[in-house]
Amino acid sequence: MTHREILEALTGLLAALFTALISVTIVSTALPTIIADLHGSQTAYAWVITTALLTNAASTPIWGKLADIFNKKLLVQLAIIIFVAGSVLAGLSTNVAMILSARAIQGVGMGGLTALVVAIIGTIVSPRQRGRYSGYLGAVMAVAMSGGPILGGLIVDSPLGWRWCFLISIPLAVIASIMLQAKLRIPTRRKEQVSIDWLGAVLMTTGVSVLLIWVSFAGDSYPWISAQTAGLVTLGVALLALTVWVESRVSDPVIPLTIIRQRTTALAIVASISVGIGLFGATTFLTLYFQTSRGYSPTAAGMLTIPMVAGMLIGSVGSGRLITRFGRWKPFLIAGSTLLTLGFFLLSTIDHTTDVRVVGAMITVVGLGTGLLMQNLVLAVQNTVGVAQIGAASSMVAFFRTFGGAIGVSVLGSVLATRVASLMSAALGSAGGGDSSSGTSDLNLDTLPEPVRELVRAAYGDATGRVFLIAAFVSVITIVAVSLIPNRPLRTTIDMSQAETAGTEKVTNGSPAVGERPGAEADTTGSAPGPRASETPADQRVVRS
Repeated sequence: MTHREILEALTGLLAALFTALISVTIVSTALPTIIADLHGSQTAYAWVITTALLTNAASTPIWGKLADIFNKKLLVQLAIIIFVAGSVLAGLSTNVAMILSARAIQGVGMGGLTALVVAIIGTIVSPRQRGRYSGYLGAVMAVAMSGGPILGGLIVDSPLGWRWCFLISIPLAVIASIMLQAKLRIPTRRKEQVSIDWLGAVLMTTGVSVLLIWVSFAGDSYPWISAQTAGLVTLGVALLALTVWVESRVSDPVIPLTIIRQRTTALAIVASISVGIGLFGATTFLTLYFQTSRGYSPTAAGMLTIPMVAGMLIGSVGSGRLITRFGRWKPFLIAGSTLLTLGFFLLSTIDHTTDVRVVGAMITVVGLGTGLLMQNLVLAVQNTVGVAQIGAASSMVAFFRTFGGAIGVSVLGSVLATRVASLMSAALGSAGGGDSSSGTSDLNLDTLPEPVRELVRAAYGDATGRVFLIAAFVSVITIVAVSLIPNRPLRTTIDMSQAETAGTEKVTNGSPAVGERPGAEADTTGSAPGPRASETPADQRVVRS
């Protein structure tokens, strides 16, 4: 495909992804208003986000498996329909339970869009050129993340009300569907025998859900060290262990263990989990900090997140261009993980009096690190698999990143609530006040007396630094993981040759292919550009031997 043909195919895909992403960022700004209007608590605030992340993560591997079997174009359009259905239900919600159900449906649609867009890009573009188009993907993400909070703030502050933060995605989804129908043309490889591991999918979803329920309510409804904790953790781990056992025995697993056992994929998964915990978990509470602690309106809070998104845009587009030009990707992963960790350590120092310009500089560093990391981790994994497995491999990275994000939102949300309650108790105790629960259970600060309101604002501002400190320590794991990923050259072909596929399979099973260096991860591609190793008769004889 020519550059123009690829851009035409990407138009509808990026429009569909933009629809899902902007709905997430719109909600992030509107959430304090939504929870206050529906009379929800701090726990409900976290679960509105966690629910979508959970169903997103649980459905992503299934979408990835379907992408390797069925028509990817049809699947993208189906994901859009599911997402729109959830958006309509969310816009009509009258209580917390209803909006949580709607967010669960939205998450399923978002999981499909997240997995399928990346998988289709991997189907039509070679890894060496993919950095360029991943940069476009990063640019769309940055625009959605910058425009979403601002648009959400404008909608909440306007007579339309917060419900239109969900309903506005309907016309966007219709436009995306029309563009997909007109521009996207991709071949479909059908397998004669199709089987989807529904048992593994159910076990995995249930196990993840149990662990998320535990971390969401631990420290609030029951202590971290308690009988409830022991029971939920034991059940969750047992279900996930049973998932691994089932996946190792079915013919077409939802989570292909052969791919996960590859060194690049395994380390990328570890990095994705820690990135998800830090990115989703910590930045989720950034707009809460601006609104609850600093007293900014939803529109102003959205404007204040622009520095982070600008950093993401520069990091994503810039690294994509440079990777395509020079063929080197690992330095960007190391630089990105280092900047992400540094940014979170800087943010751990903020409180309710920190200059917002200083906060803006800190979140710019976080944005740069994120832009260098997210799409390039997927690129490293896609470079190690063939087209037949591109959907499953891409969805694995997205799944574990979202899974980490769901854990991060739950855990850090619980930490924030506990820390706020502790600071409120200390402040009210020194002021001769009473119980702090009235000041922290409801995010509608307008109902509180002025002295208590100021104490709540100070408590939220001072507690937010603790959240970013935890995210910083978790991000250190990302630096270690990306440093250990094999620095494999990017291939210049869309699919792997038979020699490369055979070498990957043998390395996966624990023994290098004949003629390869021991310990190398199917490193048969050489340096790009140049002829593939499998094109020479000598290499073909090595494979036969």
